[in-house]
Amino acid sequence: MFRKRRLPRGLKSLGPLMATALRQQRKSYSNGDHRAGRSNTLVASYNIHKCVGRDRRFNPWRTMNVIKEINADVIALQEVDQRFGERLGLLDLHVLERECGLTAVPLRATRNGHGWHGNLVLFRDGVVDRVEQLVLPGAEPRGGLVVDLTLRAGPVRIIAVHLGLLHRSRTRQVRSILAASEPPDGRPVVVMGDFNEWRLGRHSSLQELHPDFGPLDGAVASFPTRFPVWSLDRIIANPHSLVSLIEVHDSSLAQIASDHLPIKAALRLGHAVRPERSPSPDVATTGWIEQRSDPAPRRQGVKSPP
Repeated sequence: MFRKRRLPRGLKSLGPLMATALRQQRKSYSNGDHRAGRSNTLVASYNIHKCVGRDRRFNPWRTMNVIKEINADVIALQEVDQRFGERLGLLDLHVLERECGLTAVPLRATRNGHGWHGNLVLFRDGVVDRVEQLVLPGAEPRGGLVVDLTLRAGPVRIIAVHLGLLHRSRTRQVRSILAASEPPDGRPVVVMGDFNEWRLGRHSSLQELHPDFGPLDGAVASFPTRFPVWSLDRIIANPHSLVSLIEVHDSSLAQIASDHLPIKAALRLGHAVRPERSPSPDVATTGWIEQRSDPAPRRQGVKSPP
């Protein structure tokens, strides 16, 4: 008679984790509700890892070229400032505006910093209606941005976040996000960023988002760049039908520029569907952002709004 062997506790827990990882290894997710209209707006989220790539080199020019490749109408960035000390901004916002047509949402940030707790939102062809800088609860200092934009295709509220490492903190932070996701004018809401959560289902710290933003299974693997298996980065929307497609941006440059891959989503924004988005004539969308002779870009902070 063969005796049934008991697996060690660590191996028992590995089974569900591996199952979750296999579910998340897809590179794209399509919302099949074609009745909602054609996509007309591209949004993206990218944890730039303070411009330090897999090769451990600090290279903001490489990071900015990945941002240019994505060519989004709105992009939420995480880890755009040094975390300690003077919290300097690590990108050249003038270069991003000139080469990509992306403007940084104005913040009351540190004197030489770009973001709020490392979060920054950039957009093209639109108007900023309102900006709120959230302080998220938890053991670590975390924050988020609530940005009301009016884009060519219509109004939208963007909530850009970088959630904490602890499950309990993320659960509390999700409640803060929900409290900020009810604009008085009823515009659609998009939440995006590094959620630091790979679990799906009832064990996920994101579960309370499900009634308003669910289903939450539209996750694509973005971490780590060498072999992406975890869906740490998310783009979710209310209404859910707003998102038609989510996919990973896995160019050869993106695969080395950070420890996270960028993710992007096509939105069906507004009642009128504009023609397929084409590059603005005064913004180059091909070619390379050339590095200046100086070894690092100028640290240009975001001016405080009046």
